[in-house]
Amino acid sequence: MKRSRDTEKRSEINSAIEELSVLVIVKPAGVNHEAASAHIPTKPFLSLCYMILQFLDKVGPTMAVLRQDIHQNIKRLEAMHESNPLTNSNLVEILKSETSKGNAKKKISASKSFVWLTRSLDFTSALFQALLVKDPIKNMEQAVQESLLESELTELVLQVAIKLVPDTKTFMDLLSEKDEDCDTLMEKMQILVSLLVPFLEDVHCILKVYKLDRLKSN
Repeated sequence: MKRSRDTEKRSEINSAIEELSVLVIVKPAGVNHEAASAHIPTKPFLSLCYMILQFLDKVGPTMAVLRQDIHQNIKRLEAMHESNPLTNSNLVEILKSETSKGNAKKKISASKSFVWLTRSLDFTSALFQALLVKDPIKNMEQAVQESLLESELTELVLQVAIKLVPDTKTFMDLLSEKDEDCDTLMEKMQILVSLLVPFLEDVHCILKVYKLDRLKSN
């Protein structure tokens, strides 16, 4: 998926807010098991995940393992989408198809890639929430560790990520646009979290329908 120059010029937080603003999970009213009938647009979801890659680049080399896995899983879902753009424009249809064929929980599946990408978004959400507490100078290492645990990412990622994390001030400076003050950055982070949290809650409801919410990452 190609990223435009305009997208690259925007800050990661602004780009993620824009992606989430149009990324709506459609849940038909009056239908039993709404989650099974939901619609998660594939391309906007993958665009959001690309924003996470840019965000992880700001954290630094400590996130290299996580970044590589996210990129591989994005590419797997992209390939699935391109194999049948009409049907696979809805991620829920992909989950439904692989589950019916008994392939959803296999080591390499689009469903497993979706679970992994969702947990990566969980990590991003948890990290931003940790940094939005009253004491924004919270130890960055502690915030990363707590966020990785909450998102249920693999032990390998946890072991690697706790090393070499930047300090909080450096990280916040990297996220900021030129001449942007801390209050403005925190406000944008709050907007991002307010959009990301309900979106992820809906995604996890869908994963539960297909019994993928407790799927092992490896």
